[in-house]
Amino acid sequence: MYIKKILVAILLIGLVGCSVFAYMVYGVFFTDNTNFNNDDAYLYVKSTDTFKDVKEQITPLLKDVEDFEAAAKRKGYISNVKSGKFVVKKGMNNNEIINSLRGRNIPVKVSFNNQETLEDLAGRVAVQIEADSLSLLNAFNDKSFLKENNFTNDNKLAMYIPNSYEFYWNSSAETFRSKMLTEYKRFWNDSRKAKAKALGLSKNQVVALASIVHKETAKVDERPRVAGVYLNRLRKGMLLQADPTVIYALKLHQNNFNQVIKRVLYKDLELDSPYNTYKYSGLPPGPIAMPDISAVNAVLNSEKHNYYYFVANVENFGYHKFAKTLSQHNRNKEQYIRWINKQNINR
Repeated sequence: MYIKKILVAILLIGLVGCSVFAYMVYGVFFTDNTNFNNDDAYLYVKSTDTFKDVKEQITPLLKDVEDFEAAAKRKGYISNVKSGKFVVKKGMNNNEIINSLRGRNIPVKVSFNNQETLEDLAGRVAVQIEADSLSLLNAFNDKSFLKENNFTNDNKLAMYIPNSYEFYWNSSAETFRSKMLTEYKRFWNDSRKAKAKALGLSKNQVVALASIVHKETAKVDERPRVAGVYLNRLRKGMLLQADPTVIYALKLHQNNFNQVIKRVLYKDLELDSPYNTYKYSGLPPGPIAMPDISAVNAVLNSEKHNYYYFVANVENFGYHKFAKTLSQHNRNKEQYIRWINKQNINR
């Protein structure tokens, strides 16, 4: 009888112990452990991050960090951290959080517009994916890559088509560059290549001209007409005399792309640079910025007309006055010069 009581007591103690253990396990794994108000919170885990880094980042989102760490240890996450962008949803328990952290890597949208330099592009992209600006710039300027894909130091900017693209956040600089090359090849489909050939221009020459058109006017509906002017000049063997190319040449010469130049002076036209289209005939050796897709399409689908000149229209800001003859252009130009002098715009 005494032995039986002892056995019953041991059994009861075991059951209580199991219950306590089960309760503790349930508490660690299956109790809500989030401490934020939004529906979702995101974690960005770098390729070099350890569990310590993840813990530091996730701590403000949790009610109980020790329970999270205990669950992570039991599930083997501590020694198997995965990089990428991950979501933690409000109300998740530790089991769900850890499953999410080693589950689906959420893609991100990477966007960039008409950057003037690859340095600008690297800085823009670096805040959107894990790769830093220096590694991106090194990848952009890699001589072997440029040579293998028929780009030069002058036209390498042409490979990057401003748009929004989907990447994994933990993409490397080389991954970003490779996708941009793929997108460049996709952009230059048979139709666009045929149109470039009909104009007697290479793909990179189209982009170079589109960059000028882009800088000349922000009005998308006017770009085909501006492109038509420059194509008319090219066909006739005239100098392009595009002010944006002079501005670019000045910035390049002074190694200062942050300066703002609102007015081109006569002395600027004497700068000896292949980008100075007042001094050198034909197109510059490369784009002076990344043109929008609308500017590239404006060149490929330019307006057919007999205009050879244009100047800013002070009666309809943002647009230009176009002229077929130099005398007509000079009259339009006088009106513009009077206006710009009145505004005291000297540089």
